[in-house]
Amino acid sequence: MKAAWYDRNGMADDVLVLGEMPDPEPVPGEVRVRVEVAGVNPADVKRRAGAGGRAIRTPRVIPGDDGAGVIDRVGAGVSAERVGQRVWVHSANHDRPFGTAAEFVVVPDGQAVQMPPDTPFEVGACLGVPALTAHRCVFADGPVDGMTVLVTGGAGAVSHYAIELARWGGATVIATAGAPDKQDAARRSGADHVVDHRRPDAIEAILDFTQGRRVDRVVDVAFGANLPLTEATIATGGTIVTYASDAVPEPVLPFYSFMRRCVTIRTVLVFAMPAPATRSAIDDVTSLLLRGALTHPIAARYRLPDIAAAHTAVEQRTGIGKTLVTVTDEAAQV
Repeated sequence: MKAAWYDRNGMADDVLVLGEMPDPEPVPGEVRVRVEVAGVNPADVKRRAGAGGRAIRTPRVIPGDDGAGVIDRVGAGVSAERVGQRVWVHSANHDRPFGTAAEFVVVPDGQAVQMPPDTPFEVGACLGVPALTAHRCVFADGPVDGMTVLVTGGAGAVSHYAIELARWGGATVIATAGAPDKQDAARRSGADHVVDHRRPDAIEAILDFTQGRRVDRVVDVAFGANLPLTEATIATGGTIVTYASDAVPEPVLPFYSFMRRCVTIRTVLVFAMPAPATRSAIDDVTSLLLRGALTHPIAARYRLPDIAAAHTAVEQRTGIGKTLVTVTDEAAQV
């Protein structure tokens, strides 16, 4: 099969290679997917770069957690009826050497989710890490109907789905975003109010919108950097749910301020989600896909030979939405 891989950590242009590898075969409990479109997430580029000391543990790594395609083979114990199903794939490269940046990927049966008939492969490749993370962040602490939810970094892939899911769940959603195009993206996602987090009066702007009532839940992309804002705007009994803290990886907590209000801080890593939470997220995403109730912004599309450029674009945060890599010429377009 045609595949992209790296055998050492480093810059995308330096280490990513395109070539031929043997076709993988599914073992018991697995399925093989002929990949049409792969997604590129920050986690993919961080693994490749060796961020946080994450050196590769196998001789060769095919990157890519997310993707979409068609199941063409199944291992023992998997229903033969799965062959031919159009699926989206998640977490393919987590604790496994070979991900979705290839013509074929093998994953455990449960990580290949059947798509509604009319869902394009590009949409399926947008889901995975962003959609599952967003669902966990929004609903891990219960329903949000009638609540006010603050989503930081409102133009990101996770934030986009978090806004849509929170609105679907009945919440009023406030988003933060910097540049005007990112603010516009957050509004298109459905945010009821968007605040430029760079404004010196950003806290006041949020509380003005809520008429002085603090928010019930925060979905946060930059925990350490955003602490001044989230501390000031989280309600008593509220929850700050965070899935990243890149700018300030070891934040200092305002402990007593949080303690006096019984604030819960929850961290989310999609790869460590409890199985019931993953199933719930998949069920809800499938239902919303059937209803056409989700949108799927795409930052850019690349071909597999240009995967290094795709990784670089994600590292440089180019564009708004998911960065995709088309693996085959037959891949459907949104």
